[in-house]
Amino acid sequence: MYQENITALKKDAPIGVFDSGIGGLTVAREIMRQIPNEKIIYFGDTARMPYGSKSKETVTGFSKQIVRFLETFQVKTIVVACNTASAYALDELEKELDIPIIGVIKPGAKTAAEVTRNGRIGVIATEATIGSQMYNKYIQELNKNVTIYGKACPLFVPLVEEGLWEDPVTDEIARRYLTELIDIDIDTLILGCTHYPLIRSTVGRIMGDQVTLVNPAYETARELKELLQQYNILNEEEPHLGENKYQFYVSDGAEKFKRFANSIIKYGILSAKTIKIDEY
Repeated sequence: MYQENITALKKDAPIGVFDSGIGGLTVAREIMRQIPNEKIIYFGDTARMPYGSKSKETVTGFSKQIVRFLETFQVKTIVVACNTASAYALDELEKELDIPIIGVIKPGAKTAAEVTRNGRIGVIATEATIGSQMYNKYIQELNKNVTIYGKACPLFVPLVEEGLWEDPVTDEIARRYLTELIDIDIDTLILGCTHYPLIRSTVGRIMGDQVTLVNPAYETARELKELLQQYNILNEEEPHLGENKYQFYVSDGAEKFKRFANSIIKYGILSAKTIKIDEY
């Protein structure tokens, strides 16, 4: 698909990562951990979030603008670090791009299909991701003998963004959301929103040790590394000393974004710049 243009891509070119806001930072964090030599251009659409309550057409339009912005940095690949944008826009973006692009749904679906023992898989996500049925589609393409149970958990996102990762309020809300999934005896649970890995310990405690949690952020970084190796564009050299390895851009609220980002990424986010995404 990309073979004609792939030879022109440089190993030391950055990777573009985008999300509706801050949740995709969990994906960026995993890329930093697993592929430490790679440079990242991150964009968070903080002015227009959340995407989870918007239409497919709107999310696709926003995603195309963001991709055009990322392309100005001559990125070698793009990661759609947002479940809603992965569900709604990825297929259309793939048609228009001449560089590799991956989302967060397929990697998580693949792992869930592989690790389930009793064929009962739960997915917790935004209403848009659950409504899209994309996890169901990909899982059942890989394993037809599974049953998928989706559960929208809209309050998790604001709780995470308020920093209430370990808090009685989050425990109570999680218990209410997850009880029905415990009752139907799932053995695998996909954290189908990029915010959710930040409350992984809470979800794991409530679900119990018998349930395997699948973190698509982790799985996406792993798949990204394989993709870079496949196309021979994995950066094997460390960036030069003083080089701006990670750059962060947002559509609004740069200071708030920077504070949140520094709370979850321990690699020193020196700045976050606001850009006018509507101009792209």
